[in-house]
Amino acid sequence: MLHAIATDLDGTLLGADHSLSEPTKQTLRELSSQGVKFIIATGRHFLDVRGIREVIGVDAYLITSNGARVHDGADVEIFAENVEPDIVRALLQPEFTAGTLANLYIDEGWLVERECPELIGVYYQDSGFSYQVADLQNHSGEGVAKVLYIAEHETLLRTEALILERFGDEVYVTFSAADCLEVMAPTVSKGHALTEVLARLRVDREHCVAFGDGQNDITLLEVAGQGYIMANASPKLKAAHPEMPVIGSNAEHGVAVQLRKLFGLPAM
Repeated sequence: MLHAIATDLDGTLLGADHSLSEPTKQTLRELSSQGVKFIIATGRHFLDVRGIREVIGVDAYLITSNGARVHDGADVEIFAENVEPDIVRALLQPEFTAGTLANLYIDEGWLVERECPELIGVYYQDSGFSYQVADLQNHSGEGVAKVLYIAEHETLLRTEALILERFGDEVYVTFSAADCLEVMAPTVSKGHALTEVLARLRVDREHCVAFGDGQNDITLLEVAGQGYIMANASPKLKAAHPEMPVIGSNAEHGVAVQLRKLFGLPAM
């Protein structure tokens, strides 16, 4: 019997337009009314995901910034881990930021080095979340949950190689999407955060199902007793879990369809 659902957002629960479909919202609300626990696990900022949770209309734990922050259903922070300030300061220098749009996630919000209005219209329709432009090259590096670079994938592969060569296991580096490279503290991951949340909920991992599509979902699917990979998933995720079933894409409401099968709800 399943008691908890852990799901990524972009490319997984959210549609191709990065918004929630009505079938998805209805399915989650039906299951929540039956007492099923929800855990949203994403690279997005807590303030952003809190708004998305309100749109869904269910109580849920929030694993955000790839596990650097965890909040319960009442928005109480139960876990926080920052990147070391000296590493943040180094990562914001041209050696690493060249050819990219550099971003920081801090508790107070989202900082970018220059205007990028195109991101707001694409990714933040449901929550209304937005950025602030800041002088990142001179940022103190304090209180940073995540450093994020946005660029073409080939550019980010070079950035990733530079970071790993310089810092190695002092950081956790992952792609949340082909054009998004993210850097967190070495102890951070969605899987580690999910372990903490399940312990608080007193739910065994065997009674948890998880859904994901990106490289940053590898550990999330490892921890859950049942894992499902989206048809549109990253090849790196599929290669990491070749034994896991692949379900419909996010454009086809794949999570909602699979949940209705798992919980015996009528097809929509």
